Amino acid sequence: MSQVHTQLLTDDASGALVERSFRLRVVSGPDAGKEHTLDEGTTMVGTHADNDLVLTDATVSRYHLEIRVRRDGIEIRDLDTTNGTKHGGARVGNVVLSSATRLRLGKHTEMDVEPVDTSIDLSEWHGDRFGEVLGTTQPMRRLFALLGKAASTDATILLQGETGTGKEAIAEAVHRTSKRNRGPFVVVDCGSIPHELIASELFGHAKGSFTGAANDKQGLIEAANHGTLFLDEIGELALDLQPQLLRVLDRRQVRRVGETQSVDVDIRVIAATHRDLRAMVKAGQFREDLYYRLAVVATSVPPLRDRKADIPALAAWFADKMGRGGFAQSPALLDLLQRHDWPGNVRELRNVVERALSLGAAALQDLGEGSQRPSSSDEEAAARRPASVPPGADVLELPFKEAKAALVESFERDYLSALLARHRGNISRAAAEAGIDRNYIHRLVKKYGLEVDRG
Repeated sequence: MSQVHTQLLTDDASGALVERSFRLRVVSGPDAGKEHTLDEGTTMVGTHADNDLVLTDATVSRYHLEIRVRRDGIEIRDLDTTNGTKHGGARVGNVVLSSATRLRLGKHTEMDVEPVDTSIDLSEWHGDRFGEVLGTTQPMRRLFALLGKAASTDATILLQGETGTGKEAIAEAVHRTSKRNRGPFVVVDCGSIPHELIASELFGHAKGSFTGAANDKQGLIEAANHGTLFLDEIGELALDLQPQLLRVLDRRQVRRVGETQSVDVDIRVIAATHRDLRAMVKAGQFREDLYYRLAVVATSVPPLRDRKADIPALAAWFADKMGRGGFAQSPALLDLLQRHDWPGNVRELRNVVERALSLGAAALQDLGEGSQRPSSSDEEAAARRPASVPPGADVLELPFKEAKAALVESFERDYLSALLARHRGNISRAAAEAGIDRNYIHRLVKKYGLEVDRG
C-alpha cells in the first residue's frame, strides 16, 4: 500500500516545523470536486480506470499526465497527449513547479496542485543534551526538540548562528541520532579551501583533467555517500560554484572535474553559516534557489550570551572531557563567567576553561575587562570577531581543526590590520602589495569588522 508523500520543513512566516503533503483538486469540468492526495512514487491522471485519479472528460487522454513529488518541487509530465496540458496558458511537456499551480487538461478540465501543511507539535525535550551538545536553557531545549524531530528524516537542515556557537557539533549530533549514523560524517569547510581547489575537493577530478591532477580523486561529496555531508560556512562558497552544488542537491548526482558521466550519491545535507543568507540573496551574493534548497529546516543556534545559565554546566563538562573533573566554580568565578559577554561563544568558553586548568585562576583575569555588552555601533563587529587565540602552549592541546581555525583567524586579522594601516585603509593599494584579489580583502574586512577607506 502506498504512503502519502510528505516533506518536513520550517514555515517561512512563523518558523514552526510543518509537515507538507500535496493534493490534486479538480476545479472545473465534469469531474469538479474530485481530490487525490499525492502518494510516494508517480501519480497517474487520465480517463482509463488504471489511473490514480480517474477523469471522465472525453477531451482528456486515457493516460494523460504523470506527476511526481521531487526534492525541488512537483514534476509534471504530459504523456504526448492529443489535446495537451497547459500551465499559465502555455502547453507544457515536462516542467518542475515549486509552488501551488493550476493546470488545464484537455479542453474542459482545470486542476489545482496545492500543498497541504500540518503543524507539528514539538514535545518538550527531556534531558540536558542532544548527542554531545549540552544545553539546559529553554532556547536550547527548543532547538533540541526541533532537531530531534528532523534527525529522523532526510530533510536538509540549515544552521545559522555566530562563530563559535557549536554548529558543527550540532550537525554531528543530528548525524549520530539519524538512521545514517553508521555512514560517514564528512565536513567541508567552504571558507578555508582556496577557490581554485574547491571544485576538485567537493566534486573530485579525473586524472589529467588539469595540471597537477596525477590521479583520479574522489571528492568529499562522494566520500559522504550513505552518510551526512556537512557544509560549514556555506555563505563563503563562491557564486560560480553554487550552480554545481545546486545540481548535486537536486539530482543527488555528482560529476568529477574532467569527466562526462555522473555518479549517484545517497547523502543527507546539513549546512551552516554565521552570515545572513537572506541578505546575501537580496544583494546578489548568494543564489536564491540554492538558499531555499538548503533552508528546508532552518533554525538559529543561540549565542552563549543568550543562554548564560548553561555556563556552569558547560564549564564543568569541558573540564571533565579534558580529564580534569571537579572544576572549581566558586561564586566569584561564576560571577566573572556570567558577566563576560562571550563574543567567541562556546568555543571561547572552552578555551578559557582550558587556560584556567593549565595556568590557574590568573588566566581568567582578562575576562574582567571588556565584559560589558558592546555599544550598538560595535555589536555587529563583535559578533563576527573570532574567539581569542590561547597562548602558544594551549593551542597545541586543542582539536586540530579548532587550533588551525583559531591561528588562521588570528593571523588574518593581524596581517590585514597592519596591511590596511600601512595603506591608510586603501584596499586597492593593500591588495597590490599583498598580491591578493581586492574582493578577497573586502570579504576579510567584513568578516573582522575592520574600518577601511571605501572611496
